[in-house]
Amino acid sequence: MSDYPQLIDELLATVALIEVSPDVFEGKSHDYVGKRIFGGQVLAQAMMAAAHTLDTDKPCHSLHGYFLRGGDINQPVIYQVRRLRDGRSLSAREVTAIQYKQVRGKPPVEQVIFSMIASFAPMEEGLEYQENMPVYPPPEDLQTEQDLKESYVGKVPDALKGRFMRRRHVEIKPVKPRDPIHPEPTKPKQANWLRIRELGSQPVAIQQALLAFSSDFYLVGTGLMSHGISFMTSGLQAASIDHSMHFHRSFDINDWLLYDMWSDTTSNAMGLNHGQFWQDGKLVATVQQEGLMRLRVPKS
Repeated sequence: MSDYPQLIDELLATVALIEVSPDVFEGKSHDYVGKRIFGGQVLAQAMMAAAHTLDTDKPCHSLHGYFLRGGDINQPVIYQVRRLRDGRSLSAREVTAIQYKQVRGKPPVEQVIFSMIASFAPMEEGLEYQENMPVYPPPEDLQTEQDLKESYVGKVPDALKGRFMRRRHVEIKPVKPRDPIHPEPTKPKQANWLRIRELGSQPVAIQQALLAFSSDFYLVGTGLMSHGISFMTSGLQAASIDHSMHFHRSFDINDWLLYDMWSDTTSNAMGLNHGQFWQDGKLVATVQQEGLMRLRVPKS
């Protein structure tokens, strides 16, 4: 993995925003999943924009966001932060992500691509309870996503092989891999181990932003599993609609985290997906996302 340090540099550059005016920040777009901006990138950058406006360093404890339009990776994203509240413990921020669409012969048109409210609070002592961490094979016994791709690449059309084989910035080990080319209908539940190794010591804001970034991998696909389809299925239109996240306990994304995911319903061309992040027996974060999943049957 000789290119891994470069991938880490790109990931850190993604969350390194530029302040263009008070409470307004610019984030550079990177090609993580194609010509449209990866939802995890917008989540991570919006969290960093909100964190930059805090007068005291507080971790995020919850966020609720809506993806309103697909973003263009060829354009930067502007994050406008509104300070809703600063109390002794809780601070709330509203973040609006904007891009400007170029129209020939006309001024650029403002388009809101994402909206989020996030709440921040210091961690403190209090009542503690959690369920037991699910039991899965440890990451040492599993193949990486990249190794698994090698076994599937022969089934991928030549035009798609380059993108299919691209290495992710997050190291992922699926617990029970699915064949992405010819998936079988199965119970909509899956789990991955993931980490961003060699990231080094980072502030809690970056750790949380990168966990939000990582949470967008695989989650919307969980709702596809019961239907025996995948992102490689012809005629599928899939996208994240909304995303919420709660952070419960501290963690270190340099080390393995278990991402346990399930879907309990799909209807009206949408699937509701849930996820939990675990590390060293601790529940560290909870995720929920609704995803668009339209399957258009080609006309004969």
